[in-house]
This record gives sequence, structure tokens and C-alpha cells, in this order.
Amino acid sequence: MQYVPCMAQPVKSVRPQSSTQRLKMRRQLAAAAMELFATRGYAATTVDDIAAAAGVARRTFFRHFRSKEEAIFPDHDDTLERAEAVLSAAPDHENPIDTVCRGIKEVMKMYAASPAVSVERYKLTREVPALREREIASVARYERLFTRYLLAQFDESSHNGDEPLLAEVAASAVVTAHNHVLRRWLRRDGQGDVEAELDHAFAIVRRTFGTVPALAGRTPVPAAVASSHGEVLVTVARTDAPLSEVMRTIERALHGG
Repeated sequence: MQYVPCMAQPVKSVRPQSSTQRLKMRRQLAAAAMELFATRGYAATTVDDIAAAAGVARRTFFRHFRSKEEAIFPDHDDTLERAEAVLSAAPDHENPIDTVCRGIKEVMKMYAASPAVSVERYKLTREVPALREREIASVARYERLFTRYLLAQFDESSHNGDEPLLAEVAASAVVTAHNHVLRRWLRRDGQGDVEAELDHAFAIVRRTFGTVPALAGRTPVPAAVASSHGEVLVTVARTDAPLSEVMRTIERALHGG
């Protein structure tokens, strides 16, 4: 018996998708899923239907999403990474509550980038319990991220056992304020100055949690002292302190509060 030598065939390497390509494909699949959910109904739509509508194979779908419920939330993974990057790059002087507020703004930017899509997605999540549950799970990921961040900001000398509670409640307050504004904006079909509304909501959260003693607040609270003769008011504040907080401090000092 003769053996015929065979030339080894080179193995083709599969180039990994760039983050841009990955996000583009996820959005393509999400658009197909939303269209099918709206026209056929959620229950009647399968993963194979979504993949076919997007012009890709079933295995491609599962490289990007674990289920059809996930398919209409293509940006949350990337947005979570951007929010985490905001926390990691926070300046030393910034109050942790302000940092978390800036982090959750990445979520609002995601929705505001495509108002029409966001409104349609909101309508779908209201109609389909499985999608609503998936949305709640996504929100919980942000809350966990912010809770861990705030917990790490506590001053070691202020431990009194309430740190986990304070961190979780404060993180939840920021996320709840964001979601309250977001829902109102979506119910108005994405109309209105959502950024201004969000800043107003965050101001309320800051008044409640921004000066919690246990948190390692890096931005000193503005101080205002009036003279005993009522003639002079001296105010000391950082240049990056929120103007609303400075004005409230001045008002309290003027009225002897």
C-alpha cells in the first residue's frame, strides 16, 4: 500500500469583530426583532425569524444575544462600560454622588441618540412582560455598579455599620430619578428638554444624599457666614460646586437657618 503525502491546509483565522462592528450587528438584529415583534407579535416571533430578517445565520444571533428578549436592548452592555469608565476616571475632588449622576447620564444619552427607536422600544416593553423583566434586569446592573462605587468611597474613619445601606439607597435614588425622567420623556414621544429635567431631578438627589457624612464627599459643602451686625455675608465654595447648592447655602445664612 502506498501512502500519498497530503499537504496540510492552512487554517483560516477568524478575525474578531471590532467593537464598532459588534455594536452595528447588535443594532441590526435589534431593529429586525423590534419590527417583527410589532408586526407579528412577540410570541409568534422566533430567533430564526429575527436572524432571517437581519440576513444572518442563527448562530450569529446567539453570538450577540442569549435570547430574543435581549435582542431589543443592543446598547446596554456598551453603555454599562461607558458608565463604569466615568466612575473610574472621576476627579479626586468630585463628590461621589455627582460622579454617579454623570455615570447614569450615559444611559440617557443612549436613549436620546435615537428617540423614535427608544419610544417604540418603550411601547413594546409595556406590552410584553418578558421584555419588561429584561429591562428591569438591565436597570439592576447599573444599580449594582453604582452601589459598589459608592461603597468604596466611604471614609474608613466613619464606619458605623450603615455604609452598605447608605450606598445602596443613594445609588437607587440616582437610578430612580433618572428612570422617572426617562419614562416621562418617552411618554411624550421623546419631546422636551430631557437634559434639563434630568439635572433638576439630580439636584433633588444631591440635596438628600450629597452631604451624607459617611460618604467621602470630595467637594466641600459651601459655607456662608453672616456678620453679627447683619452687614456682611462671606461665602466660601469650590468653583466646581453646584450653583444651586451655593445659592441654598447663601439663602440659609441670610435667613439665619
